[in-house]
Amino acid sequence: MKQPSPPAHCTFEPDDWLRLARCWHPVARLCDVGAAPAKAVLLDEQLVIYRINDQIVVAKDVCPHRGVPLTLGFNDEHGIICPYHGLRFGEDGRCNRIPSSPDQPIPAKLNLINFPVEVRFGLVWVCLAPDAENPAPLPTMPHWHDDGFQQITCPPFDVAGFAGRQVEGFLDVAHFAWVHTETFADASNQAVPPYNPVETDYGFAVDYWSSVSNYAAGSDRQAPEGFQWLRHFEMHLPFTATLTVHFPDDARLVIMNAASPVSARKTRMFAPIARNFDLHISVEEVHAFNHRVFEEDRLMVETQMPERLPLDLTLEAHIPADRSSIAYRRGLKKQGYGEFFLV
Repeated sequence: MKQPSPPAHCTFEPDDWLRLARCWHPVARLCDVGAAPAKAVLLDEQLVIYRINDQIVVAKDVCPHRGVPLTLGFNDEHGIICPYHGLRFGEDGRCNRIPSSPDQPIPAKLNLINFPVEVRFGLVWVCLAPDAENPAPLPTMPHWHDDGFQQITCPPFDVAGFAGRQVEGFLDVAHFAWVHTETFADASNQAVPPYNPVETDYGFAVDYWSSVSNYAAGSDRQAPEGFQWLRHFEMHLPFTATLTVHFPDDARLVIMNAASPVSARKTRMFAPIARNFDLHISVEEVHAFNHRVFEEDRLMVETQMPERLPLDLTLEAHIPADRSSIAYRRGLKKQGYGEFFLV
């Protein structure tokens, strides 16, 4: 089988692109995928997404006949139709109609180049270069399927920055008192107690205990005196992390930060949420609050220099609060990522 290759004008080094393409990345919310062709970009690859007969198809956004993007087309009950010559593509990306030659057998060469798809956590995940001998696992998310938990999939959030920088910011616990004071953090609570990431098969996990509240700023609710908040992080390399926040009274909030690498300089961030409290609060309010939190991070991520994430730890200074950041970079380096991440 021919090894997949990076698309033209790819912003990643070829070896790094292939390593990333062997992983699963989200490209859309399930609720946003319908019969009509929709566009997505993953690792610089232009994609078309559509639904037919309860199957979701993700393929290269190019008609194999004369190269027109299928996202310019439309759908009928049997597939999506190229606007140039009317060729139609249905299940598994197979061509099922040639209007100009209706009686001709359809050659396999006219089928779309499609990719494996999985639906998890309200998201459509894609693997551009599956490795049959060593398939990549999909990330997991605590409590998504547990009784008593509400599942919410927030609208995607676009960042003009590299996915690695965005994920590293999600893992960072020292910036709360400086960046998130309008949403939940206390500007006077700046100290970061010691914590220790533990390596796992999928990356690493870490329990971070502190007195920083996760109640919304201005909320009349307070944790009991002396309450210690547990934030449990799980990093699924390369770009998906989950955070489980332990509230008083066994309340739990889980946020997945799935940073989809549109390119080396653009990220589409997806955020499924599971919670077992405040179920009376509307989904729209949850969307709005989480958008505010991620919006607070935007300026930091989009202006960091270098734009890429240096895996050579000597290229940036580090402080004790950076243990998760260092574990993240070491994990990526261990997986073999190379030149792209070094400068």
